[in-house]
Amino acid sequence: MLKSLLIQNFVLIDNLNIQFKDGFSVLTGETGAGKSIILGALGLVLGQRADSKSIQANAEKCIVEAAFDISAYHLEEFFEANDLEFDAQNCIIRRELLISGKSRAFVNDTPAPLSVIKLLGDRLIDIHSQHQNLLLADTHFQLNVVDTIAQTSHILDIYKKEYNNYLSFTNQLNDLTEKASRAKDEEDYIRFQYEELKAVKPIEGEQAELEQELEILSHTEEIKSALYKVTGLLNGDEQGVTPLVKESLTAINSLNTFYPKAKEFAERLQSAYIELKDLASEIDILKEDIDFEPERLEWVNNRLNTLYSLQQKHHVKSADELVECLHKFEAQLHQIESFEEEITAITKQQQTSYERLIKQANEISALRKKSAKTIEEEIIKRMVLLGIPNTQFKINFIPKPKPGADGIDEINFLFSANKNESVKPVAQTASGGEISRLMLCIKAMIAGYTALPTIIFDEIDTGTSGEVADKMADIMHDLGQKMQVITITHLPQIAAKGNEQYYVYKEDTTERTYTRIRQLDTNERINEIARMLSGSSLTVAALANAKELLNNRQ
Repeated sequence: MLKSLLIQNFVLIDNLNIQFKDGFSVLTGETGAGKSIILGALGLVLGQRADSKSIQANAEKCIVEAAFDISAYHLEEFFEANDLEFDAQNCIIRRELLISGKSRAFVNDTPAPLSVIKLLGDRLIDIHSQHQNLLLADTHFQLNVVDTIAQTSHILDIYKKEYNNYLSFTNQLNDLTEKASRAKDEEDYIRFQYEELKAVKPIEGEQAELEQELEILSHTEEIKSALYKVTGLLNGDEQGVTPLVKESLTAINSLNTFYPKAKEFAERLQSAYIELKDLASEIDILKEDIDFEPERLEWVNNRLNTLYSLQQKHHVKSADELVECLHKFEAQLHQIESFEEEITAITKQQQTSYERLIKQANEISALRKKSAKTIEEEIIKRMVLLGIPNTQFKINFIPKPKPGADGIDEINFLFSANKNESVKPVAQTASGGEISRLMLCIKAMIAGYTALPTIIFDEIDTGTSGEVADKMADIMHDLGQKMQVITITHLPQIAAKGNEQYYVYKEDTTERTYTRIRQLDTNERINEIARMLSGSSLTVAALANAKELLNNRQ
């Protein structure tokens, strides 16, 4: 419920602080006194669009602050999700509008984006005006009314989870089908690439080995000639290095008995002799193995040319990367072949989900249709009390071609205020006054099924009087037993039914005119209701009538 409203420097209000109570309260006052200004300030704090022109002249900013008791609304998750401090007994929303045009919003002194303020405001206050009557023509609003009475929230939550599952399977299936279609178009090309590479069988590391072998095969004669020359230089009978080293070793060994260093020289020459002898032997064998092989040279050249050609085709730089390409094409072909299995599996999951969805949707539809009869009877009963004796009201159900987020029902409120006239959609047949009464009946009806936010009725009684106005007052008074109801009215019958009455008026000072509001005591209420009955001149009859109206309130 709304506990208080503080307004500073907003249009004609310099400083106003209103304390509200639970139950049914009324705001009265002359036309133009500023009741709409108070509503505008309340709309501002609830997240509506701000206009710097609303700031009072010579003020730097305007402030609107509303305090709520939100203990009945179960908003803990909302506050946690939006990183706001939760205080069930005293939730304070503040909006500051600066002369620069910028605005700031706070929830319990924590800065909050306007989108969050608006979402929170929608859960706390329902300002019912002539404009809101347009909601009655909204089929989504109509469905919400039926769901509230049918108490479908629990099964709808289950349904919506299944609906999201169904959508997920449908999206997966569409993606897979599209991918499979594209892959099928590319399969022949991919398979050709794969078969071409598979036929070549590239091997990791082979390119470097082949390139080295090509160098050898291309220079066989030079290599063989050089090796023969080295063999001759090492092992030649007269000038060979190895025989000369051996001769040197014999000479140095002859000095061992009288020249001590000769032993060291002999060891080093012995080591060199052994190494040269081994080297000469290896080269001698190797030169015999080097032969010109034109067939092998041709094969290596062809193999390398094939690898180079494939590398250029696939935009890679080595045989190792060709191996990666082969594996990639193999994986793509495997995926193409597995698409059919995946599509079959997802189709089965989608079908199972759809069957569960339809079953739940039918259960929800059955609850709605059962409650629709109750709603029709209740609306007609209430509308007759509000002065429309020939009311006809019907809820028309139209099956959707496929399940939607809220089930399989498309509904339409059908209405007629006249005898022997066929019912038509509310927007096509009901007048503004009839829609206002219909909306009042609907809100009075659903108040018994759910915790509604504070409702503010902005002159919902326009165009009514007498007994009809009295019945409207009874309905709003009954609503006040279940929730906080605040009504702006010009009718004494409605004003008298309020538990509390606030008087909005203008006060002229030497500087300017200000809007004021005060809560009326019993004597002030008698005078105000009498004024509403008789005008500015209070008569004895009007005062007596006012007392009677107040005494007769429920």
